[in-house]
Amino acid sequence: MPDDLSNFENNDEDGPGQDPFSQIPLFGDLFKMMQGQAGGGSDWSGARQFAVSIASGGTSEANIDPLDRMAYESLLRIAEMQIANATGLAVSSGGKPIEVEVVNRTTWATSTIDTYKPIFERLTTSLSAEMTAPDPADPTAAFLGPLMAMMGPMMLNMTAGSMVGHLAMRALGTYDLPIPRDNGDKIFIVGTNVDGFRDDWSIEPDDMRMWVCLNEVAHHAVFRLPHVRDRLLELLGDHASGFHPDPNALESKLGNIDLSSGDLGAIQEAFGDPEVVMGAVQSDIQRALLPQIAALVAAIEGYVDHIMDKVGSGLIGSYAMLSEALRRRRVEADQSDRFVGQLLGLELTQEQYDRGSAFIAGVIERGGEEALEHLWSNADNLPSPNDIDAPGLWLARVTGGGELSDGDLGGIEIPDDLSGLDG
Repeated sequence: MPDDLSNFENNDEDGPGQDPFSQIPLFGDLFKMMQGQAGGGSDWSGARQFAVSIASGGTSEANIDPLDRMAYESLLRIAEMQIANATGLAVSSGGKPIEVEVVNRTTWATSTIDTYKPIFERLTTSLSAEMTAPDPADPTAAFLGPLMAMMGPMMLNMTAGSMVGHLAMRALGTYDLPIPRDNGDKIFIVGTNVDGFRDDWSIEPDDMRMWVCLNEVAHHAVFRLPHVRDRLLELLGDHASGFHPDPNALESKLGNIDLSSGDLGAIQEAFGDPEVVMGAVQSDIQRALLPQIAALVAAIEGYVDHIMDKVGSGLIGSYAMLSEALRRRRVEADQSDRFVGQLLGLELTQEQYDRGSAFIAGVIERGGEEALEHLWSNADNLPSPNDIDAPGLWLARVTGGGELSDGDLGGIEIPDDLSGLDG
């Protein structure tokens, strides 16, 4: 980073500091381009195009075979009946069957960009908000402040498109990320990815299709509950709104890169870091939200895994092997993972899935299978961060009875009055 950035101020007729990038050709051109994009992130067509380009590999994808759609529709009817019986939940609205659409990666990517757009727009708003005034004695921070204010929203578009594009290359269905969608009673299945995984593991086609149908319907049944859907979307939206760009923090991330050198490789690598794109700041609000997001997602995924095990083993001959392979796959490292965690606040690690499974197993051990009926009955019963590691504590809270043993508390020390733990 140059020691003296005073020469980057432009003392033309528009006044000093209007174009702090005039001495750096790369950023001077970007500044001119972004001046014509007031608000920076209102047009998501760029993100959509970027996602499609990555998802499709820049080539045209083959049309979906109608026979595949018919096969999924037949199996989906079985999955709907089995999941409804196992959960006691309505799997669709008004008793109508769920609609399945077998799609290619491009269609999944464009639908996902549109679905997640409200969250991305809250991110854009937080990135576009007025930055904390940098230290006037620090010329580097003064330089980076306007840079990030202008580039942040545009970079977010690119980052969101990249994340969704990479997700599309491996997603099996609608709920590969545990995020509700406003698709009505429609689910997407990415036929190319399902077939690819099936071939890699030499799995019978109908076994693979049935597993995906069961998983999609189980998630759909939970996410169509308004208080579950609204609570998770509220948490994700609040997390997205919690970013506060800070030029001083950005400076530390960019390190000793000389922005005036024109070294595009170093600059591109720096801005490929999601922490740079997001302004390098995680707020106290976000740190408080992350355990709440993790607890709710862990409960949802633990419950879905339990229902899948309960139903799938009787329907799928290769269920044990197939389920193990697919559950291992969901926590494998991928290029999109760090963006998912940074942008959306979802840390989908094996530890989080294990927490959810342990919670569900603990509830059943203490209260039987019927105790799970309390889990989705109302918003107040959704597990808190304390609850998720102490199923006995949760069960006592939602049923209002029983003495708690040390085992029930999972090592958590709680006060005599549990009223403050309802959240």
